[in-house]
Amino acid sequence: MSDAARTYPGAWHTVADFLASAGVDTIFGLPSDALLLLAAVRDHRLRMVLCRDQRNAAFAATGYALQTGRPAVLAVGKGPAVTNALTGLLEASCSAAPVLVLASGTAVRARGTAAFQELDQLSVVRPLVGWAERVDHPDRVPGAVERAWTAAVAGRPGPVYLELPDHLGTAPVERPLPWSSAVEVSTAFRFGRDSAAVAALRAARRPVLLVGGGARHRNADRRIERLADRTGAAMFATASGRGTIDEAHPRFLGLSGLYLRPAAEKVWHDADLVVALGSRLEETTVLGAGVPTVLQVNLDAEDLSASFPGPRVVGDVGAVVAALHEVTGGGPGAEPEWRERIGATRAELDAEARTAGGPGGPPVARLLAALDRTLPAERVLVQENGLTDMWSYLFPYLPCRAGAGSIVPSEQTSLGFGAAAATGVAIGAPGRQVVAFVGDGAFALASADLVTAHRERAGVLYVVLCNGGYGWLQSQADQRDLDRARFGFVTDVGPPPAPADPTVHRATLDPRGDVAPVLAAALAACAQGRTAVLYVPVDLADAPPGLSEVDGDFPAPRPEGDDDSTPGNGDRA
Repeated sequence: MSDAARTYPGAWHTVADFLASAGVDTIFGLPSDALLLLAAVRDHRLRMVLCRDQRNAAFAATGYALQTGRPAVLAVGKGPAVTNALTGLLEASCSAAPVLVLASGTAVRARGTAAFQELDQLSVVRPLVGWAERVDHPDRVPGAVERAWTAAVAGRPGPVYLELPDHLGTAPVERPLPWSSAVEVSTAFRFGRDSAAVAALRAARRPVLLVGGGARHRNADRRIERLADRTGAAMFATASGRGTIDEAHPRFLGLSGLYLRPAAEKVWHDADLVVALGSRLEETTVLGAGVPTVLQVNLDAEDLSASFPGPRVVGDVGAVVAALHEVTGGGPGAEPEWRERIGATRAELDAEARTAGGPGGPPVARLLAALDRTLPAERVLVQENGLTDMWSYLFPYLPCRAGAGSIVPSEQTSLGFGAAAATGVAIGAPGRQVVAFVGDGAFALASADLVTAHRERAGVLYVVLCNGGYGWLQSQADQRDLDRARFGFVTDVGPPPAPADPTVHRATLDPRGDVAPVLAAALAACAQGRTAVLYVPVDLADAPPGLSEVDGDFPAPRPEGDDDSTPGNGDRA
C-alpha cells in the first residue's frame, strides 16, 4: 500500500502511480502531443506500447484483455484521437473485454471557443462504454481513477472511459488517502430447491453444452468438460468461446450456428436442451438453430436472450457450472443412443479433416493441417473474418486443444481487429507462439503497426491469405455479375514481394507445395522476437465449402436435400 498522502505534479503522474499500485505494467496507445503521459510512464517504470494508429492501439488493448482476463489500459489524445479509437471500443464492448480508456480533453477555460480538437467526447463514447466520466478539478483525480478501475474489474466486463482535460496535466494533485485498487467480486452461486434450470438439465435426454465468450477464464479444472461427461452432453463453442474447452475432448463437435459442420448439424437440431454458458446467443451463433429449449447462463441479465424458451440463470459461469455438478445426476441422463451419436459424429468430423488436410485436399485446409503439425501445442490463434481465412473457424482443421488459445473478432467483425490485436495478445501471453491468420485486406489496415510489434519483440507469426483485397465482397459481386473493372474489390497482382528485411521476416508460402521449411524458418524468426509474415497466394475459389452460396450477410436458403454446405460470414473482407 502506498503512503497515506502524496502530491503529484499533474493528473498523468497521479494515474500512473495508481496503475502501478494496481499491478498494471503495460499501457497501449498514442498519447496527445503534450507527452505528459510519457514522462509519468517513465517515472513509474511502466511499459508503454506506442502504436502508430489509435484504432490499432484499441484493438491491441482488447486482445491483451481477452487473452489475460485482466483490464488493459488504453491512452489516447483528444478529438479525432478519440474517434479513431471508437471502432476498437465497439469491439471491446461487444467482446466484453475490460479496457480502461484514458483520454485527454479540452481544458475548461477553452470549452465552447472552437478550441483546437474540441469535441464533446463523453457524448461520443458513452454508447460504447459501461462507465464514463470527465474530471475537471485536480482534487477529484484520485477518486475518479479508482472508480474507473472498479468499473473495469467488477460486473460485466467491457470498456470504461476517463477523460483528463489538458489543464490537469500540470495542476498539482493531492492524494489524501492510500490507494485502494483491490475489488473483491463474489463468484458464489447456489441453486434453489425448486430450480427450473436444475429440473431442465436433469430431464434432458439429448443435451448440448454451448460454450460462449463469457466462459473464457471460467473453466478451472476443466469443469465444463466434466459436466459434459456427467450429463452425456455434446459440446459446441461459439467463435468467441473457442479456447475455453479442450477441443480434443471426444464430445466436442465444433462451432455452432454460422460455422456448424453438416455432420454436427444433425446432432444440434436433435438436441432437447441447449445449455448456453456465457453466450448472448447472437444471430451468427444460432443461425438455422430453430427455437430449442435453452438454459441460459450469463453474468449480466442484459446478456440473456428473450428469443428462446427455457430457464435463465444470472451468475458467474464458472460458479454456476460448479453448482450444476452438485445437483445433476438425479435424472435419467442422456440416452445411450445420444452418446453413441456424439462419438460417431466426432469420428466423422475427424475423418473429414484428415482427408481435406491430406494430399489433394483444398490448399488452405492443407495449410491448416501443416500449421497444426508444426505449431507448439500452447499456440494462440488470432483470427479475422475474411472469405478464405474462415477456414480456421471450421472444426477440426486447426483445433484448440488443451493449452491452446483463440482470439476472434466480436459479432461486429471489425476489419483489421485480429491483425492488430495479435500484438496485444502476444504481450499478454509471453513465451507462447501467437499466430494471426488473416486476409490481405485486414493485414493492410494493421500493417502500420508492424513496427510496434517489432519494437515490442512480440514474435507474432502472420499468415496472410492473399487474394488481392476484399475477397468476400468480390465473391458476392461476381455472383451478381457486377463489372469487375468498375466495381473491383480485388486485384490480380498477387502477394507483395518478400524483400530482405532486418526487422520483419517475410516469405511467400505456396500451400500446394512443401510448407514445412518455410514454416520452420518463420517460427525460428519468431523465437528471436522478430515478426514473421508469410504471404499465401489464394484464389476466390479457395473459400471454405458452402461459401459460394451466399445472400448478403448470410447464406441463401439451402436447397432441399442439400446438407453439404458451410455457412459463411456476411460483411466480411
